Amino acid sequence: MKQFNDRIDAGRQLGSRLDFLRGRDHGKGIVVLGLPRGGVPVAFEVAEALHAPLDVLLVRKLGVPFRPELAFGAIGEGGVRVLSDDVVREARLSDRQMAAVESRQWDELRRRSDRFREGHPRIPLRGRVAVIVDDGIATGATARAACQVARAQGATRVVLAVPIGPPDTAKRFATSADDVVCLQQPVSYFAVGQGYRNFTQTTDDEVVALLDRARRKLPAVAGADAAPARDEEVQVLAGAVSVAGHLTVPEHSRGVVVFAHGSGSSRHSPRNRYVAEVLNKAGFATVLFDLLTPDEEGDRGNVFDIDLLAHRLVEVTGWLAGQPETASLPVAYFGASTGAGAALAAAAHPGVKVAAVVSRGGRPDLAGESLREVHAPTLLIVGGRDETVLRLNRQAQRAIPAECEVAVVPGATHLFQEPGTLEQAAMLARDWFVHHLT
Repeated sequence: MKQFNDRIDAGRQLGSRLDFLRGRDHGKGIVVLGLPRGGVPVAFEVAEALHAPLDVLLVRKLGVPFRPELAFGAIGEGGVRVLSDDVVREARLSDRQMAAVESRQWDELRRRSDRFREGHPRIPLRGRVAVIVDDGIATGATARAACQVARAQGATRVVLAVPIGPPDTAKRFATSADDVVCLQQPVSYFAVGQGYRNFTQTTDDEVVALLDRARRKLPAVAGADAAPARDEEVQVLAGAVSVAGHLTVPEHSRGVVVFAHGSGSSRHSPRNRYVAEVLNKAGFATVLFDLLTPDEEGDRGNVFDIDLLAHRLVEVTGWLAGQPETASLPVAYFGASTGAGAALAAAAHPGVKVAAVVSRGGRPDLAGESLREVHAPTLLIVGGRDETVLRLNRQAQRAIPAECEVAVVPGATHLFQEPGTLEQAAMLARDWFVHHLT
């Protein structure tokens, strides 16, 4: 079985398979619905492929008290409540027992709605085709509940689409969905994660960022801000190779931030994309690059070749100077994990002029002696629970001759996966760039 690189790769492959829907929406319109949290990055790519609006479908399974994996019903936004009379009868559930379960799940559903929607109304499903997307099928209870809720909200057609599931996925959902699309159904199936090379947990912040990004791409549907002056995939010649990136330039940009991702990540990193979204809204252009080619990534040593990565950043900075939208803008670097070492080493290069550097959960120590040549104001953001990296950042602070601060985000670990911590890091980075680039 060939694994998906990550949820983004899975979403793009799934979007290609769903192209048949373009001619089957009967003029009613398609809405792509991601199941938080892991289903949303997949759904984002599906929505892109179908040129359809993206929303989350917030449902909560109602589990039998003494067998929580067995659902006796489900609830959804808009007061939707569906029950399985057979399960209620066989489990001999009382009204009191069901009410207690429902009360807890309504509280959680409201919390998620407040967190993910941030005041935006849900997209109505009445008379539309609902494409429900998750990152895979485990027990299937949540997906089945989602199909029921979408139907109850008025969807005329329900399509369930997942990258991976058990061999009997189509049969399981034959009565719940009108169409079932499952890319991989391995005979020996034990968990959703077996289908992915990278299956890190999706955070609340990443879900919010993707929904915001989708609203901006479809302003007529979701009422988002105007489209940026430039927002596209680019290729940059760096020495003998060409590296891929994504350039976003808002109108009236006041600076451009070049991202250097960490080991095992790419320009599609949900965390860096979230930070980029925050910076775009603050009026900064952003460039997210794969500093290694696919062939180079196969050699693990390249991931820690700071000289090579720093050289690529210098090449990208030179390329920006030749772009009409960014030629006159001050340049800053944002580095994450090992990418922070590369960002600081590049900032020390005599051939570039860098206005500021921010590191998130970074390894500035990897820049070595280059730290003593960093003259750009530098902010080192570290999680309060990332003790080893915090110690390394404090040592780097003492070595950097320029203005340098260490900002500790309480409760955060190395990847800033804890609720609200990535948002805090993004705000710190934004404020630092606002101060030093404008």
